[in-house]
Amino acid sequence: MAADSVIYGLEFQARALAAQVSETEKTRFFIGTQSLKLANNQIHLVQLNEDENILCAQIYRHKDGEIWSLSASTKDHNIITSCYNTINESSGKFFMKSSLWKIPEEQDNDVLHLCDLDVQEYGEDIKISTFHPNDGSQIATVVDNKVLIWNIGEDTSKISCTITMDGKGQPKFTMGKWNPPVSSQFATANDCAVKGWDIRSINKPAWIIENAHMQLVRDLDFNPNRHYLLATCGDDGRSRFWDLRNSKQPLISRNDHSHWVWAIRYNQYHDELIATASSDTRVLITRIQSISSSSILPEESSKDKLSDSIIATFDQHEDSVYCVEWSSADPWILASLSYDGRLLINRVPKVEKYKILL
Repeated sequence: MAADSVIYGLEFQARALAAQVSETEKTRFFIGTQSLKLANNQIHLVQLNEDENILCAQIYRHKDGEIWSLSASTKDHNIITSCYNTINESSGKFFMKSSLWKIPEEQDNDVLHLCDLDVQEYGEDIKISTFHPNDGSQIATVVDNKVLIWNIGEDTSKISCTITMDGKGQPKFTMGKWNPPVSSQFATANDCAVKGWDIRSINKPAWIIENAHMQLVRDLDFNPNRHYLLATCGDDGRSRFWDLRNSKQPLISRNDHSHWVWAIRYNQYHDELIATASSDTRVLITRIQSISSSSILPEESSKDKLSDSIIATFDQHEDSVYCVEWSSADPWILASLSYDGRLLINRVPKVEKYKILL
């Protein structure tokens, strides 16, 4: 599969990747760099030319600091958020910050600052600021033991809701994710637990998986077609799949990686396809048809039932792979990013594609 991979190399280390989700005609991804010289950081907008199978990029300066996460607007393809490490010039101390930006018309320019998502009175350890999947005017920021829900204007931000995890000695949230089919639900991970919150009723979690993994939960993702199914991954090297209606035990637990699993993503069009990325330098595509939406087709359907198995392994990375994202324009294309600044574009194998389609 190495021959089919398209590779793009960055000058700096990187661990922030986001699909340009509002762009459904062209395969595009945002990458954020992590240069220790804060003013050297960049945002790359990489596009796949499918006719020639090459990548071209537009590069913009993000001089405010090293980028730890990116999120692209679901409504405006020029709007993004970044969470980044920057310096307080008066005190000389480093701190995390989150801001809303606009991509300029010309490359080699600075990204245009729209507004800050000011979390100063709520905490310091910002993990992510992520756009609502259906409402481009809402953003959720995960900071310390809180989730802040923002209403966003053209260049303004205002908090509309605050979720707080109560209890002494509770570990901080490590990440969070919207549930696209249930637009009022936001899920968080803290240590080994995963919790779901309804932003209309924030007094307590809507559901809890206390011991989702034996070690730290790194990422989670909701099935786009079956809203009560959740995928998680963690430092125990496992990927697990849960039914939130009865989450005492996972429906499926897989141990396909030999080290920490940093990212897990459902394919948004074919939910039997799951992508995972790990510190073992590998990216896997696993077919989990047994609990996908295709598994509940009527019995008279002629579609063959396929076994759950790894259908593609991509091992061209040479460092820990922190991010994996499906293309918003082509459901068969997958991007992965390793810490050494290598972006790989891969495809679902044709034979597996036809098994799903035919």
